[in-house]
Amino acid sequence: MFDGLKDKLDDFREDVEEQAEEPEAGADADMSEHADEQESPNPGGSSDVESDSGTVAEADSDTPDSGADTGSDNGPGTLKRAKAFATGRLIIEEEDLQTPLRDLEFALLGSDVEMGVAKEILERVEKTMLGETRKQVETTEELVYKALRDALVEVISVGQFDFSERIAAAEKPVTIVFTGVNGVGKTTTIAKLGEWLADEGFSSVMANGDTYRAGANEQIREHASVLDRKLITHEQGGDPAAVIYDGMEYAEANDVDVVLGDTAGRLHTSDDLMAQLEKIDRVVDPELTIFVDEAVAGQDAVNRGQEFNAAAEIDGVVLTKADADSSGGAAISIAHVTGKPILFLGTGQGYEDIERFDPEELVDRLLGEE
Repeated sequence: MFDGLKDKLDDFREDVEEQAEEPEAGADADMSEHADEQESPNPGGSSDVESDSGTVAEADSDTPDSGADTGSDNGPGTLKRAKAFATGRLIIEEEDLQTPLRDLEFALLGSDVEMGVAKEILERVEKTMLGETRKQVETTEELVYKALRDALVEVISVGQFDFSERIAAAEKPVTIVFTGVNGVGKTTTIAKLGEWLADEGFSSVMANGDTYRAGANEQIREHASVLDRKLITHEQGGDPAAVIYDGMEYAEANDVDVVLGDTAGRLHTSDDLMAQLEKIDRVVDPELTIFVDEAVAGQDAVNRGQEFNAAAEIDGVVLTKADADSSGGAAISIAHVTGKPILFLGTGQGYEDIERFDPEELVDRLLGEE
């Protein structure tokens, strides 16, 4: 999952480490000598200097020399780095990051990460690595890992909440409406989520609000039959809001915890169907509206998420086919762009192939820590 993006993040980490390596061969001794001189500027080894008035004042080793040229080979910037090297440490300088950050930007955009999100990641990485007064660190790898991990987790974690706790705390029955375009696996996701809820101890009923597509009733009925779950349907062409409302009444009468309401797949450019979605939202007033799209759709999924959120505010996202997505752009971008969390990832064809989305686990995968 997301192997292409993982490889590109690995390249960035390696590039920064190479840029901020130990001093070049042949310069080590010279730099260490400069560092020693900087530590002990007086021949007698004293760190005190005598002022014009005859009193003794302690030299402030942190005060930079006036007119310092940190870019000079023999300037204080070089001496500062030499001191760090002499103590077995490294300092990340601005020039160390210029090329790697540019390459990281290209890598993110090439992985379908939305442009604004890519910029946010770059700014967070740079702030972590340079903003803390350019700290000395044990290794460059340590700082790069922390910077990337913090930036990615912050961007991906927008709006996260515990789905199971949300269902448990809500007044029953809880109605969840699923939206999205045609063919992204919305109905199958409903069946998978019904199984996931059952494992969590919640009962559910399906309500087929996809009343316009020929064969929609047959498709969802097959899932309901296999899973032995109640299905509420109307004839083709009926009112989708009425079907889901009937599902709510059934759930209330039969002590069912959750109503899973399917809706017709629609393009965000279809004004009449988007208006229908607004009506469902108004009539049913669901506890949650979940947008479903394919992880492999990348930037298209992000754009569609924005449009659906504008028509009937979504509460979260499910990304299907995450197991087939090497880019990872939708997973990185969609929560930050819509302001709504990714709740689940579809990872295969089986009913059990759905997993609760955990931003920290995803980032650990991307950075090779799992």
